[in-house]
Amino acid sequence: MMLILFVAGAFLAINLLSLMIAGWRIWPRLGPQPRTTYRPPVSLVIPLCGIEEFSRETLESAFRLDWPEYEVIFCVADAKDPLIPLIEAARRRHPGIPAAILIGDDRISANPKLNNCVKGWNAAAHEWVVLADSNVLMPADYLIRLMAAWGRESGLVCSTPLGSRPNGFWAEVECAFLNAHQARWQYAGEALGFGFAQGKSMLWRKSMLDANGGIQALAAEIAEDAAATKLVRSLGLKVHLVSAPFDQPLGTRTFREVWARQCRWARLRRVTFPQFFGLEILAGVVPPLLLSTLVAIAAGHSVLAVAALVAIAAYLPEILLVHWKNWHLSRWSLVAMLTRDLLLPVIWVRSWFAGSADWRGNRMSIGSQESRLETGELPLVVSTS
Repeated sequence: MMLILFVAGAFLAINLLSLMIAGWRIWPRLGPQPRTTYRPPVSLVIPLCGIEEFSRETLESAFRLDWPEYEVIFCVADAKDPLIPLIEAARRRHPGIPAAILIGDDRISANPKLNNCVKGWNAAAHEWVVLADSNVLMPADYLIRLMAAWGRESGLVCSTPLGSRPNGFWAEVECAFLNAHQARWQYAGEALGFGFAQGKSMLWRKSMLDANGGIQALAAEIAEDAAATKLVRSLGLKVHLVSAPFDQPLGTRTFREVWARQCRWARLRRVTFPQFFGLEILAGVVPPLLLSTLVAIAAGHSVLAVAALVAIAAYLPEILLVHWKNWHLSRWSLVAMLTRDLLLPVIWVRSWFAGSADWRGNRMSIGSQESRLETGELPLVVSTS
C-alpha cells in the first residue's frame, strides 16, 4: 500500500513541478513587453477557411501590429469563401499595410491547412515569415514577442493558443484544455529542453526552411507542427516559445466540438510522437485519484476525504497559476478542470482507434501508417510510419 501511495504522491508532485516550471517560464498575460532592437521586415501568412465568431476582430488585429515594416498575405483555398469580402473590407480600412489575398489550393499533402499556406509562403517577400492561424487574436506586440524569443539556437519560434472569452460551460472546458493543461505542459517541456512546435503561430527564417526542402518539407507528417519539430531538431536547433501565449477567443463551444477537436489533436499526437503520447495517460487527476482511493478503501479511511485532499493538491496550484498569469478564471473553472481530467483518459483511449476527423469541411483519415485527405478526387496520402 505504501508503494501505491508513493506513486500517487509522485503523480501529484510531477503535476506541481510542471506548474511551477510553467509559472517561472511564462510571463503574465498583459504583462511587460519583451525587449528587441532587431526589427526586420516580416511576411505574415494567414490561411483562412470560412467565417468564425471572431473573424472580424482577428482580421483587424493583423493590421494593427507595432512593427515598422510587414506585409499580410491571406490565403484562401476556395474563391467562393464568404470570408473574402471581410478580408477586402479590412484591407480597405488599412491602406498603409501591404496586404494580398491569394486564392487556390496546392495539394502537396493530406493537411488542408498546409496546402492553403503554400502559395503564401512562395509569395512572401521577406526573410522572416510568420505562419499564423486565422483565429489568433494578435496583440500590438505580436511580432515583438515572436522576434524577442529568437535566440542563437532557435530554428523556430511558436506560441500555444491561450483560450479567452468563453461563452458557456463547454467553452470553459476548452479553456481548461488549452491553458493550464496544454500551455502549461508545453512551456514546462520547452524549459526542460523538449520544445515542440505549435501551428497557431510559427516564426521562420525563410532561407533556412527553403534550404531544407521549403514549406513542402512540412508535408512529411500529417501535422505541420510535428514535421516542423522534427525538421528543426534534425538541424541541431531548438523550438522556442514566446514569453507569453497569444489569445484565441473561443466564444460558444458545444460538447461535440470540444470532443471532436481534442480527439483529432490526440490522434495527431499519437501518430507523430507515439513515444511521448503514451505517457499522456498518466496526466490529470485520474491516476492519483484512483490510486489514493484504493489506499483509502484498503486502510478503511474516508474515500470522500481522500478524494478531496487529492483534488486540492491537484487543482489549487493550477488555479493559482491561472490567477497569477491573468488567464481566464471564473466560477466554472474548477468544474471545467475536473471535466477535462475525466475526459483525458477517454480521449487517450479513443485516439488508438482508427478513424477520421473533420477540419473545417475537410475530412481527414488519420492512421498510424498513413493519413489521407478525402476529396472528390483521388485521396491525398502522407506516410506516418
